[in-house]
Amino acid sequence: MSQKVFYRYNPVTEQYERVFPDRRHRISAMARPYVMAFAFVCLLGVIAYNLFELPRERQLRTENDALRGRVDVLEHRADEAVAVMHNLVERDNNFYRAMMQTEPLSAARRFAGLERQKKYDRIDSLSDEALVHGVERKLDMLDQMVYSQIKSFDALAALVDSQKTRINNTPAIQPVPEKYLRTMASGYGVRLDPIYGTSKFHEGMDFSAPVGTPVYATANGRVRTASWQGAYGNMVEIDHGFNYTTRYAHLSKIITHDGALVKRGDLIGLVGNTGKSTGSHLHYEVRLRGAPQNPVNYYFFDLTPEQYDEIVSLAENAGRVMD
Repeated sequence: MSQKVFYRYNPVTEQYERVFPDRRHRISAMARPYVMAFAFVCLLGVIAYNLFELPRERQLRTENDALRGRVDVLEHRADEAVAVMHNLVERDNNFYRAMMQTEPLSAARRFAGLERQKKYDRIDSLSDEALVHGVERKLDMLDQMVYSQIKSFDALAALVDSQKTRINNTPAIQPVPEKYLRTMASGYGVRLDPIYGTSKFHEGMDFSAPVGTPVYATANGRVRTASWQGAYGNMVEIDHGFNYTTRYAHLSKIITHDGALVKRGDLIGLVGNTGKSTGSHLHYEVRLRGAPQNPVNYYFFDLTPEQYDEIVSLAENAGRVMD
């Protein structure tokens, strides 16, 4: 390619004189093709990097995708395990409160020593640290919850051994055969009165069942009352000691007497429709220091976790009071 030649008019000589570039311009002119070539090569490299993947990069990408998939599965399993442990913790706490009448383990004791900051700092330096960090925390929480739960069960076992009488005298089974737990008419709480149509606080649970269905004592104790009690109809009230009493109302027949000693599971009456009642059913109450309690918290001994969840759901949704 021919090089351009420049001339400049000289008024002194009144002639056009050729202009020669200085050193800087000559160097610039010489380097320009190389710079453009280098830039072109770099551009091609960038295009090739984005359009084509090397075998090693392809392998790393595949391994990384597989690792992410495994971590996602691990995180899902950790979430499920933590949810199960939270459910166990709640049931454990309720056992302390309802059965032992004592304070459950505090959150501080359950999660003591959970923070392991040095290890988390090391994890934060890894790639995808946020993902790995989250899974690690959940697994640490699960480890600590399992350890604390084992210690809690050990403590409960010690309490059970030292307080067998208290446990035997604490309401802990259903008062009617299991199949009638699924025909609950009303749960504990504010409900609509079937006769007066006004809202009232329902102090127990109503189980719809045919006349003559067996009614069982839910704990050891002494019968305080076994007679007609106005709106309750034929009623049995049992004093279990340890501040607990239970009531079984609207019975068609009473199969016990005042002052009788009964054991958990003893037959004490038959379901009926006596007193202020709109249908055949059992009205069951649990009282602690005279105050009504939610009976759903006192079915420990003969319900599986699935049955317990079912009875909780029924108690929350049943709204038809029969007395």
